[in-house]
Amino acid sequence: MGTGEHDHDHDHPGMEEDIELSDRAKRVLAMEELLIEKGMIGRDDVRRLVDVTESRSPADGARVVARAWADPDYKHRLLDSPAGALAELGYPLIGDARLVVLENTDRVHHLVVCTLCSCYPASLLGLPPDWYKSFAYRSRAVVDPRGVIREFDMEVGDDVEVRVMDSTADLRYLVLPRRPDGTAHMSEKQLAELVTRDSMIGVAAAKEPEPAV
Repeated sequence: MGTGEHDHDHDHPGMEEDIELSDRAKRVLAMEELLIEKGMIGRDDVRRLVDVTESRSPADGARVVARAWADPDYKHRLLDSPAGALAELGYPLIGDARLVVLENTDRVHHLVVCTLCSCYPASLLGLPPDWYKSFAYRSRAVVDPRGVIREFDMEVGDDVEVRVMDSTADLRYLVLPRRPDGTAHMSEKQLAELVTRDSMIGVAAAKEPEPAV
């Protein structure tokens, strides 16, 4: 599987016949066909997952983080039962992978990686960045997490424990970054603007608010 030519017995929107697929793309399509043939998934399931993933962006995750910062009860629900808490805001998880939300504190900092491929909470954040999928990140995040974080312009104190969390096909992680100081007066919309994709992976902190004029 994945070494020969893939038999296209259904259309893939946007794919022209003269485009040469990579070996990885051929393997993915072959696996998709096998799962459909075995009745484990339907074609509509695949398209629905693609549509949801393409419609999501880090702005959706930022909205969730902002709500957790502003509402302690919601934060408790998010940490305790992520799927239910996300559904409250209109973000149902798609697929069978379980999501765990990890809170960064002044004592513990979480860094997310997928050492095998690129498992990522795509149904909330959209597609992962290219660097997250790179071999350099996948290998160095495990052996030198503080060095990786430093390259993203964040320093983690020696008194802070860094925990590297390895995502899998069955388990995905979302980091709840620390709320920046000086944001008590800010609305949820303003708070969401401080939350970046990188802060929800753990390689960076949330942005600091603009100083008051």
